[in-house]
Amino acid sequence: MAALRIATGTGNWFSALALGVTLLKCLLIPTYHSTDFEVHRNWLAVTHSLPISQWYYEATSEWTLDYPPFFAWFEYVLSHIAKYFDQEMLNIHNLNYCSSKTLLFQRFSVIFTDVLFVYAVHIHFQYNGFLFGLMLLSIARLFQKRHMEGAFLFAVLLHFKHIYLYVAPAYGVYLLRSYCFTANKPDGSIRWNSFSFVRVISLGLVVFLVSAVSLGPFLALNQLPQVFSRLFPFKRGLCHAYWAPNFWALYNALDKVLSVIGLKLKLLDPNKIPKASMTSGLVQQFQHTVLPSVTPLATLICTLIAILPSVFCLWFKPQGPRGFLRCLILCALSSFMFGWHVHEKAILLAILPMSLLSVGKAGDASVFLILTTTGHYSLFPLLFTAPELPIKILLMLLFTIYSISSLKTLFRKEKHLFNWMETFYLLGLGPLEVCCEFVFPFTSWKLKYPFIPLLLTSVYCAVGITYAWFKLYVSVLTDPPVGKTKKQ
Repeated sequence: MAALRIATGTGNWFSALALGVTLLKCLLIPTYHSTDFEVHRNWLAVTHSLPISQWYYEATSEWTLDYPPFFAWFEYVLSHIAKYFDQEMLNIHNLNYCSSKTLLFQRFSVIFTDVLFVYAVHIHFQYNGFLFGLMLLSIARLFQKRHMEGAFLFAVLLHFKHIYLYVAPAYGVYLLRSYCFTANKPDGSIRWNSFSFVRVISLGLVVFLVSAVSLGPFLALNQLPQVFSRLFPFKRGLCHAYWAPNFWALYNALDKVLSVIGLKLKLLDPNKIPKASMTSGLVQQFQHTVLPSVTPLATLICTLIAILPSVFCLWFKPQGPRGFLRCLILCALSSFMFGWHVHEKAILLAILPMSLLSVGKAGDASVFLILTTTGHYSLFPLLFTAPELPIKILLMLLFTIYSISSLKTLFRKEKHLFNWMETFYLLGLGPLEVCCEFVFPFTSWKLKYPFIPLLLTSVYCAVGITYAWFKLYVSVLTDPPVGKTKKQ
């Protein structure tokens, strides 16, 4: 009975929190929306107005359909509800259309889908909430040893949004290691004769059937190459318009510093320096000035090299579901750090599962707090209009203070969650925000160097995220394996 009362109390608390967050989202409906609002409006129009054979060819808008088929069908279903709000939003030629009814429909469609899966990011308009919900549900199933359900949910997730390929190596290795091999030796290594062909075939069948449902119609239309060309547009540049705070942001910044020094010392010819700037808001390919230019193949190799140690540990140093979660986070972070044309929002792919890991050990809590504080602050430039300034600052302060105080209470036996260097770095976000939002706009540099706030934010946050990635990796590489004689 006591356990039931606790569960009931927890359920009431969680329901109240979910309701409060949903009401807060409703209050934010009139606020700024990014270009993603028009992206999804266009996809509603494409899937509603055209036959499936034209979905991945339509190019009236620059925001062409570039998500996997399950998401296209999701937009198709939404479009048949949208027509009762405002039929004009479903006209392909109504570019940048935004009536009050369209705004309400798009906002509420995001909020409604996130009621099902609780978490979301709404001001920067996307249906990220229910996708993250699917990922967390899949992780939960693996923790519960319900491997087939976890594999099915992840396969479905991949066909909604292919960015989750970042963490596919963690899923593949863990399922092979923990599900297809049914027993370990006393030292924790694999008992090779415990391999189950039936389980491998079952997993393969799940992935095949989900893929067949998603890609089958386009295979029948001989359109798979066109679909994949939309999903993986390598003609875009190394970085997004606003540099994601990763290794390449540091690389780009170093190239800019070296080019300035080269010009000052007259080591570079000004006429031979590319006129285009990676901070101009453009996303086309870009040539570096001093450092070697980076190709998609180079980023792929760097990403694989960065992922391999975590995958190696997952196989040879098994730590159960917790080890899987760590590998998943490192795969997400490594892909964020070294991937091609990484979007700044991709940091959430590491932050969310890291929140699950943070309550287990003080070291993981420290990594989470550094990662989440830096990662959330790195998203500030996405909300650049004046009305959102106090909202984003207050929400981040609320979340950060609550997270730090809660984890300090949980690990109160530990002396400190941060060392002096980490504390100094995190406190530095305050002066950085003051400089970018309140000082720089009133200087003469605003017209001549408008990209400086973005550059400073990206580079400063890149340092923190790189540090969190490195610190987590050290922890994974140095922790001992958990030996088990028999899988549960």
